[in-house]
Amino acid sequence: MAIRNLRYDGDEILTKVSKEIDVIDEKIKELAKDMMDTMHKYDGLGLAGPQVGILKRIIVIDLYEEGMQFTLINPVIIKSKGEQLVEEGCLSFPNKFGKVKRPKEVVVEALDLEGRKVRIEGKDLLAQALCHEIDHLNGNLFIEKVEEGSLEVITPEQKVERVDKKREERKNRK
Repeated sequence: MAIRNLRYDGDEILTKVSKEIDVIDEKIKELAKDMMDTMHKYDGLGLAGPQVGILKRIIVIDLYEEGMQFTLINPVIIKSKGEQLVEEGCLSFPNKFGKVKRPKEVVVEALDLEGRKVRIEGKDLLAQALCHEIDHLNGNLFIEKVEEGSLEVITPEQKVERVDKKREERKNRK
């Protein structure tokens, strides 16, 4: 298990466009595993290459439910439908949360770690996570999309409480 260093607010790599991955080799597979481990260590739902300093089009998502863990290479949103106003945070912006408008449903095409084309149909939280992480690959940050007046900065203690509450909610869903 290798935990990668996260990149935070103000790091210019977060605003750059990531490059497509041409070859899915052992290095990319190791990166994917490290990203998943890093995301879990910090209690995230998703993580994108730029957030660990790698300008490659790779994302990981885990909604902590059976069958809801994804590693996607070169993901592209090909369809979106509806709208939802959701609370959002980001591992690169610790202790900041705000309301963001996201599609209610999305269809994403990507490659899996074996190079096979996959199609993910995401609704609600999965749609939100897919959009958030794909935005990272394009240098777009959730903080730029936060509804005016909804940005909330919380203390580290409040964040721990929030994470514990979300963990408990996930546990109760199982």
